[in-house]
Amino acid sequence: MTDNLEKFWGRLDDINTGMLGATSDLRLVPMSHYVDRKTGCLWFITAKGTELATQAALGPKDAIHIVSDAREGLYTRIHGQLSLSEDRAKLDELWNAVAASWFEDGKQDEDVQLLQFRPTKAEVWTTDGSLAFLYEIAKAHLTDQKPDMGDHFSVAL
Repeated sequence: MTDNLEKFWGRLDDINTGMLGATSDLRLVPMSHYVDRKTGCLWFITAKGTELATQAALGPKDAIHIVSDAREGLYTRIHGQLSLSEDRAKLDELWNAVAASWFEDGKQDEDVQLLQFRPTKAEVWTTDGSLAFLYEIAKAHLTDQKPDMGDHFSVAL
């Protein structure tokens, strides 16, 4: 695995939210993702009646997931395919108190829907975090040099 790919997955693994949507309408909604590095997928737990679940029920959809987290120093736009999943073992693995708060009957609720997002590519910006940013800005003012804002790269997934 390349250093950039490892950096991408490593930082994404420490973040749990982003904005997800089908590229056909670009209506992005906040969603919690679960990283599955073994399969290279992101998983989402949603309700069957949501717009994303309804769109994915028609077949796999081109989708985008945007993650921005200053604390972890990761900003990324991830492209891929979003589809429904009926994988109960994966749902059991991912289920947690946050997901349970949305469904009256827990993971047995008939409205629970698992979504699988298979990333194909990502554009990534990484930084060393907020304090490093402030340091670089201050240093730039003192030295007249441009600040080092971190790395920018693309990865195929």
